[in-house]
Amino acid sequence: MLKASGAMAAATLTSRVLGMVREMVYMHFMGTGWVNDAFQYAFTIPNLFRRLLGEGALTAAFIPVFKEKEKLHGEKEMWRASNAVISGLIIAASVVTALVMIGISIALAYGGHPHEATSFWDPPNDMPAFTAIDGTIHLGTSAYFSDKTILMLQLLRMMFPYMILVCLAAAMMGMLNARGHFFIPALGATMLNIVMIASVLFLAPHFGKELPEQIFALALGVLAAGAAQAAFQMPTLWRDGFSYRWVSPWRDATVRRVVKQMIPGTVGVAAFQINVALVQGVAFFVGTGIVSSFNGAVRLMELPQGMFGISLATYLLPTLSGLATDKNYPEFRATLRHGLGTLIFLNLIASVLLVVLAEPIVRLLFERGAFTAVSTQHVTFALQCLAPGLVMFSTVNILARAFFALGDTQTPMKISLVCLAINFAAACALLGPLREGGPGVANSVTSCLNAALLAFALRKKLGKLEMASLRKDLGLLVPLTLLAGFCAWECRQLWENTFGHATLALKIGAVFVPAGIAGGIYLLAALGGKIPAAKEMTEFALAKFKRR
Repeated sequence: MLKASGAMAAATLTSRVLGMVREMVYMHFMGTGWVNDAFQYAFTIPNLFRRLLGEGALTAAFIPVFKEKEKLHGEKEMWRASNAVISGLIIAASVVTALVMIGISIALAYGGHPHEATSFWDPPNDMPAFTAIDGTIHLGTSAYFSDKTILMLQLLRMMFPYMILVCLAAAMMGMLNARGHFFIPALGATMLNIVMIASVLFLAPHFGKELPEQIFALALGVLAAGAAQAAFQMPTLWRDGFSYRWVSPWRDATVRRVVKQMIPGTVGVAAFQINVALVQGVAFFVGTGIVSSFNGAVRLMELPQGMFGISLATYLLPTLSGLATDKNYPEFRATLRHGLGTLIFLNLIASVLLVVLAEPIVRLLFERGAFTAVSTQHVTFALQCLAPGLVMFSTVNILARAFFALGDTQTPMKISLVCLAINFAAACALLGPLREGGPGVANSVTSCLNAALLAFALRKKLGKLEMASLRKDLGLLVPLTLLAGFCAWECRQLWENTFGHATLALKIGAVFVPAGIAGGIYLLAALGGKIPAAKEMTEFALAKFKRR
């Protein structure tokens, strides 16, 4: 488990670090103003499909079927079923994309300015396109959209074909994971981030002088990035024996089975991402800067979540699926317990450090260019409200995949629907008083409820979970985490009072010195307390170091 998920975590780390560089470039370029709000919300919608499909429902539904075909029917039938699923994906994604783009064009024709349909950003001769932060454009008495809404819809129309590309990339990643390849699929997102960064640095200056004009270069970068990510998977698949051929999906039993499992699985595995998209939709109209500030916090939290939570969940799905196919339930429980133990050990300390060191982290990464000290305060607050739910966000991913491995997509869906409704109501209620902090508080609370309900339902399904040893370890890890958090806070205060943060070197020290000291204390105390995850990971790292 450590070898496979560790390799994936290394690739994910590379991808997430580049993703963080991308976010730094974006924040420097746009700040947390209304243009960034429009871009981030427009990108949230097609990007949601990447998270649902690339890190969620499609792979969760497809991998168990793919694995079963390989074990019971051989490679020929396995590749045929894969081609049928990919053919169905191309049709479905193309239809959805066409309908959405037509709908947006109609909305802009009636709610935007008259010449909008012939140009992405040029203003009409008698009216400036972007007059104020939330200025309103009126078309007689028929309809009106704010400048921010018009820009968001224009960007969304450009970026939505990204969905087709990400569907193909997700199917390829699922096949590679099922065949035991974890590093290359995880590294695919690296290509996505490189292309998106290049669009800001090299393409945006050619799209005009003003930010509302240049932002369309970033939208084109998203499309190019999706194509690069899909293409990156192909060489490994070809070497593994895959060759695409059209297989009619209309009456294919495998396609029907995957679709049947994927639709409820979409809700079950991606509650956090759906929550973010829904709440940001409301926040987009509540005030300026909320969407971009909360998005910055989400990106920071996704670094440990992607490295640890998504990496482990991606490894566990095909492994648990194989054990479920063999009806080896004792090993199924042991593997699940092992994965959760490793996840909790890693994400507890990450969560506390994100809360305690939120301000120096945000200042180090983002505060430059259009991103001001005021922007730092907004993103810091959003991160401190969101990070406490990190462990539960990742736990939901793993528990949902345990259900998928057992062929049950209905239970996670039902639980997530309840939690989604509670989260949406809570986030909307908190947006007014807490602004960018409201969605974080709501997500953290409802993710705890989601994880608890999934664990309860899984225990009923399996008869028992055998988590006694995990509960014992948790009783020691929680106070150790609080101790590490206190040490990080004291070190941060001492550094700030002694050195400040006037230079880049001092900003780096303000993050890594407290984090390093707190992390070291946490690891040593966990080893002293004989926490299995700490012992295993330390021995694994030392063995790798000795071999090298």
